[in-house]
Amino acid sequence: MTQAEVRIQAVFTVDRWDAVDDEPVDGGPVTGRAELAKTYTEGDVKGTADGHMVTTQGPGGAAYAAQERVVGTMAGRTGTFVLEHRATQVPGSEPVTWAGIVPGSGTGELAGVGGEGTLGHGTLDLMVRFPADRAG
Repeated sequence: MTQAEVRIQAVFTVDRWDAVDDEPVDGGPVTGRAELAKTYTEGDVKGTADGHMVTTQGPGGAAYAAQERVVGTMAGRTGTFVLEHRATQVPGSEPVTWAGIVPGSGTGELAGVGGEGTLGHGTLDLMVRFPADRAG
């Protein structure tokens, strides 16, 4: 099946952040997990998301990995998809980030959607592939 690629940009707010640290390990970084909720308010994605994140933070660096189910519209198409994202950072450098749509996770008019890009503080930027029959 042929696919059309489009750049998707969106702005979101974090509405809920319920975090808990794991049991500490002497000399090790702090690890933990969080449940989160977001609202995508501007741009090509409008809707809400609920997800889970694992985190690690210590003097030598930090990282997280997360998945969230987005419910709403993307580029005017209604449905859901699961967004996976992660970042790592070492002191004195910019974070390295990645975001992608979990293959096979799209529903409704977003069935078959795929893509990857970056997620920053309050922003999402993806190159998205829609199946040709959904390319609009």
